[in-house]
Amino acid sequence: MNGVGKAAPGPVPVVNDGRALALWDDARRSGPDFGVSMNAPVGTTGRYPAGSRLLNDANLPHFRAEHWSIAAGNLESATFDSNVVALVTSGRSRVSRRANGATYSDYVQPGTASVSPLGLKEDGGAIANAIDVLLIYLPRQLVEEEVLINCGLDPSGIELAHINSLADPTLHRIGMAMLGAMQRGPDPSHRLFLDGMHSALAGHLLGNYTVERWRPQTNTPDLDPRRLKRVLDLIELRFAETLSLSELAAQACLSEFHFSRLFRAATGLSPYRYVTHRRVEAAEQLLANTQAPQLEIALETGFGSQANFIRVFRKLTGMTPGQFRAQRRDVKTGS
Repeated sequence: MNGVGKAAPGPVPVVNDGRALALWDDARRSGPDFGVSMNAPVGTTGRYPAGSRLLNDANLPHFRAEHWSIAAGNLESATFDSNVVALVTSGRSRVSRRANGATYSDYVQPGTASVSPLGLKEDGGAIANAIDVLLIYLPRQLVEEEVLINCGLDPSGIELAHINSLADPTLHRIGMAMLGAMQRGPDPSHRLFLDGMHSALAGHLLGNYTVERWRPQTNTPDLDPRRLKRVLDLIELRFAETLSLSELAAQACLSEFHFSRLFRAATGLSPYRYVTHRRVEAAEQLLANTQAPQLEIALETGFGSQANFIRVFRKLTGMTPGQFRAQRRDVKTGS
C-alpha cells in the first residue's frame, strides 16, 4: 500500500485525467524539494507497474498527489524518495511488507492509511487483492521553516514515523477532501482549497505522527486471524443477503458484544458498516464494468431498493451511482 515496490510484470495502462502532463510542466519548474528528480510525472518511477493511475494532480507548490488502482502482486525492494501518506479508497486486501528489519502484515480497507518517511527502505512484500490508493507525496520539510519556528517547533528535529495500517478518521477526511477536489477538475478555487488541505494535513502529521510524538498502541485487542478470516469469508459469500450480528459472531465463536468490539478493532469498522462498504464496492464494480440498470444492481448487491442504493452509495462515495459510472467511463476513454 505504501507505494514503493514493484508488482507483477506487464504493461501499465496509465490513465490520466487529461491535465496531468500539462500540469506537470508547471510543477517541474516550481515544485518543492521532494528529494527526487522531477523530470518525470509522479508514479512512473516503477513503483506500481501493475495497475493504472486513475487521477494525477501535480500543479501544487507544496505536495503532489495521485490516485492509483493497484493490482495484486509481489512488491520488490525500493527506497522512498519522499514522505508519503497512502490512503486506501477502495478494495480490501492483506498487504505484507518488510522494512526496518521487521515483517508487517496488515489487513487494509477503505480508510486505512500509512505514513512512510523519506529514506525508508522496504525489502519487498505482497498485495493479495487489488486496491485503489490515494498517494500524497510530501517534501523533505512538510511546511516552511519559519512556520515551524513560529509554532515553537525545532525544524531540525522533525521526522515522520513509519506507521502501517493506521485508522485515523481525521486523516481519512483530509485525504478524501483532497481527492474530491482533484476529481472536480480545474476551478478558480482549486489551488486555494488544496493548499488549505495541505496545511491541515501537515499540521495533523506534525501533531501526531513524528518520531517524537508517535506512540504505537500496545495490547490492542485482536481477533485471531483464522477466526477473522472465517467471518470475512462469510461476508464475502453472503453480503448481498441479510446477515445478522449473531451469525457473524457465531463464526468467530464469540458473544455478539465481544465480537463487535474485536471486529471493529481489527477492521476499523463495525460489522454493519463493513457489510455496507462491501456492498458498495460490489456495486462500483458492476457500475464500472457492466451496463446493468441501477435497480438491478441495487437488488443484486443487497440494497433492497434503488432509492436506498442511491442514498447509501452517495453517502459513502460522495457521488450518485450515475455520476460514478460516468466518471469511470470518462477515465476509460481518456476524456
